[in-house]
Amino acid sequence: MALFLAIDSGGTKTRCAVADETRVLAKTTTGSVKLTRVGEEEATKRLRAMLSEVASSAGVDLRDVTRTCAGLGGFGIDAVREWAERELKKAAGGDLVLCGDEEIALDGAFNGGTGILVVAGTGTIVMGRAVERATGEIHKFISGGWGHVLGDEGSGYWIGLEALRAGFWAKDRGVPTTLLEKIGEFWGGISLGEIVGKANGIPAPDFATLAPVVSKCAQDGDDLALSLLQRGGEELGDVVSIVAVKMREFTGGGEVGVAYTGSVLEHIAPVREAMARTLKGVAPEVRVLECAADALEGAIWRARNG
Repeated sequence: MALFLAIDSGGTKTRCAVADETRVLAKTTTGSVKLTRVGEEEATKRLRAMLSEVASSAGVDLRDVTRTCAGLGGFGIDAVREWAERELKKAAGGDLVLCGDEEIALDGAFNGGTGILVVAGTGTIVMGRAVERATGEIHKFISGGWGHVLGDEGSGYWIGLEALRAGFWAKDRGVPTTLLEKIGEFWGGISLGEIVGKANGIPAPDFATLAPVVSKCAQDGDDLALSLLQRGGEELGDVVSIVAVKMREFTGGGEVGVAYTGSVLEHIAPVREAMARTLKGVAPEVRVLECAADALEGAIWRARNG
């Protein structure tokens, strides 16, 4: 029996599965093992504990694994790849496939075929893949993914930071909004002055944690919060359209599926809906799928198929 180890390592959590050729034998979840978020010591501790747990649950020895596929947040960073390769080669036998977490999510939706994936969680990135029917040649297109300082429009971080900016913009102009009140409550009942101090502090707070607060404000009728979420969706739609246009040469303008993953698009409907509306206007050939892509399923698929 061939065994496969699959890992989906994102910005907020890490999921892992052991599977054979047809069944998933065990799954487990831990916190983020992204080096840039938790540091190497904590990441290593969490990864090793997770691998031990999933092996125990599956009743297998990871040294018997045929192939491991790990999709990594921060895959473009040398230190991240080197750490993951070192740790996973220690823990598991067989071949090792490392890739970005967006690639396994794309596989989760399209099993190696043509499609576009939008990732909008802590950060954002859009990845398209076109497979030529005649030759099987694969063409990849990426837009965004530059981090919260240089971009990440529509991400959880962007939503949180823009909510603070919008809140103080509204305060100066007398525009009604509950954003600052609710953010202050979320941050422990702090005053406006303390919000200013915290937001401008070093290190900066994790603004992405404010995205659910903004979403709740919008649900409760805050027009400014709703418009902010819709603007985030429009920004995402614009980035998706850039990738869709680049893919037309290889798709012939035919319908292309758009999958999504990440906490923002999975849980904040106004962002997702605004993205879909924007795409209808600028790239009518794309179709947003109804359900989120499962990156762990994609990692399992890639581990099985190489």
